[in-house]
Amino acid sequence: MFTGIVEETGTVERVVDEPDGRRIRVATDDVTGFSHGDSVSVGGVCLTVEEHGDRWFTAFTATETLEKTTLSEVAEGDRVNLERALPADGRLDGHIVQGHVDTTTEVVAVEQVGEDWTYAFALPDGHERYVARKGSITLDGVSLTVADVDDEADTFSVAVVPTTYDLTTLSERGPGDEVNVEVDVVAKYVERLDAY
Repeated sequence: MFTGIVEETGTVERVVDEPDGRRIRVATDDVTGFSHGDSVSVGGVCLTVEEHGDRWFTAFTATETLEKTTLSEVAEGDRVNLERALPADGRLDGHIVQGHVDTTTEVVAVEQVGEDWTYAFALPDGHERYVARKGSITLDGVSLTVADVDDEADTFSVAVVPTTYDLTTLSERGPGDEVNVEVDVVAKYVERLDAY
């Protein structure tokens, strides 16, 4: 599992499309020390390290992953948020993130408010009930708190502090851009238990 605390933004060096998916190679500076089979969050998507070197790794994205995430659109030169899996004795600074992206959604508006930024997103179709004011949500692998939900406008907003803005790819997102969404897994389990 992950925490949604991005360690670094890596750069996509190569994308190779194959019949059953695509393979990407990502260059890193600080996120290193991989072993074959390690889990790594790439833009919020849990992928498995296939090959790796001193400052790079490759991972394969299957067709289902490409259908549900923005990795279908990633290109050479793009930056992606990276986070290694949480060790058993690690600190849970964000919230429980699985790297199992539920869907994507669109940036509706971005506004700078003082030193912070407010981002508005379209409520993800079919997942609206999991987006709650002051609840947790993961966008492109970043753990965020939902600031507000506007059911009439079908949008929700988050506040992005300067550190998050500077250290993640959210600074590159604007109206019309798509981001990966993982809703809070706790909400999904509560819903499931309530059904019985």
